[in-house]
Amino acid sequence: MKNALGMIETIGLVALIEAVDAMTKSADVTFLRWETAGSGRVAAFVEGEVAAVKSAIDAGAEAAAKLGEVVAAQVVPNPHADLSAFTAKKAVKAKV
Repeated sequence: MKNALGMIETIGLVALIEAVDAMTKSADVTFLRWETAGSGRVAAFVEGEVAAVKSAIDAGAEAAAKLGEVVAAQVVPNPHADLSAFTAKKAVKAKV
């Protein structure tokens, strides 16, 4: 994990996609994954240098707010190594 972990939670997938697009275009961050939280809530995770993640989260929250509701936006500088369990990609089984 890099120096910071950024998270945005929105109500609605379209707002989250807009947020992730804005985050990845506005700063040098890596999109890790997105996750459903229930009741229409979805969250996305990015990582990178602290300043880049802060900038990306600000841009993502602003973009998402134009299309829907931003429930939470948070930057965790220097996250504990155990937090990587939240952002690790799950194995996806292909349907044949």
